[in-house]
Amino acid sequence: MTSTQSIKFESQDQGEETARADVYGLLATLLYAPPSQALLDTIGSAPAEGTGVLEQAWADLVAACKTAQQESVREEYEQLFVGVGRPEVMLYGSFYLSGFLMEKPLAELRTDLAVLGLQRSDDVVESEDHLASLCEVMRYLIASDDVVHANLAAQEKFFNTHMRAWVLDCCAAMEASANSHFYKPVACLARVFFEVEMQAFDMAN
Repeated sequence: MTSTQSIKFESQDQGEETARADVYGLLATLLYAPPSQALLDTIGSAPAEGTGVLEQAWADLVAACKTAQQESVREEYEQLFVGVGRPEVMLYGSFYLSGFLMEKPLAELRTDLAVLGLQRSDDVVESEDHLASLCEVMRYLIASDDVVHANLAAQEKFFNTHMRAWVLDCCAAMEASANSHFYKPVACLARVFFEVEMQAFDMAN
């Protein structure tokens, strides 16, 4: 993943595309597994300035990371996203799109990933429609040097096909949970960022 130290929404000396890739990479890291204390400390020491909605969401996450402890965040992650039986908050696209896991949306996603030349690594335990995995694909499509597959058109198609219809509902579920403390600002950042992405894709057409 990309370094959280390079995420500076107010910075003018880094490209907008690099910033987008960094945010997707960070969301992928935070949603795939409980973060390490080192990552929490890194985010907590990052610059947090600016007055926009996205900048404020980032500042709130930085503030949360300043006092976050790895063990309590791990317990919260497991309570929200793992649990016993059905998780409190589902992070899988198929659930939101079809009501079930491992359904047609996942098969369609795997087909599109194959077209992009991508496949799940052997050490990845979550299915490809996990929100963290989808964020990682978007990070790749933004940051990769593959001009054939990694371009704005591919980003828009992938986002609109596999993320747009459900990611805001997923973020809302995270924000609404009474057990969501650290992951509330994570969800807020994700929601605001996805909304900005949607607006940008709409304006590009």
